[in-house]
Amino acid sequence: MAENRASVYGEGVPCWVDAQLPDVDAGKRFYGELFGWSFEDAHGGSVWARLDGEPVAALARKADGRMPTVWTVYFAAPDVTATARRIDAAGGQVVAAPFPVGELGAAALVTDPEGAVFGLWQAGRHPGFGTRHRPGTFAWAQLYARDTERANGFYGGLFHDALFGPDAEPDFGRAPVTDVFPAQMPPHFVVHFGVEDCEAALGTVGRLGGRVQSGPFTASYGTVAVVTDDQGASFALLER
Repeated sequence: MAENRASVYGEGVPCWVDAQLPDVDAGKRFYGELFGWSFEDAHGGSVWARLDGEPVAALARKADGRMPTVWTVYFAAPDVTATARRIDAAGGQVVAAPFPVGELGAAALVTDPEGAVFGLWQAGRHPGFGTRHRPGTFAWAQLYARDTERANGFYGGLFHDALFGPDAEPDFGRAPVTDVFPAQMPPHFVVHFGVEDCEAALGTVGRLGGRVQSGPFTASYGTVAVVTDDQGASFALLER
């Protein structure tokens, strides 16, 4: 997938993920071993992860130690400013107003009405994933919400074509937070990466200092285990 194309992903399609970590070098060791990623320096001190030469994710150092150690999913937004306004009008919040990322594009951080954080990405030179839906790459985004009907209404209005349009092939689901997490856990997204063998990948996670939060369990979209890396960032392994 050519990185100089203006846009590849339609509005509302998950198009990129990044991790905010205390120690990027430790992140490179963990994810390089787990997923076979290689790394190169990227914008603003972050690094891009590549698999077979294609960009699949970014790792960045947390600018503020009080910020969470977390994976964030970004949804494609052809006009990020307009999408952020729609989110605000629909009861969500704009956490970080749209800002340019060099010539790569423009990003924003927002929340839905329940407070789950996600990103928006308006493509410039960087359209997003060069490859996905295969082992070692993005496979699914799951929102764990308190009120799934409210979430369906919010995201269905925001990203209707991507979720419910005639050509929709969504890789974004919604489920009650209590399906997997304690009731007091706030609503949040979990980024899923594909693996060939979930049990084997869990063994690697443990060997590298990560831990299992939940699973493996069977979901409508595959076999899932929610884990954390050795710095505390949560993500999921998905075997299909």
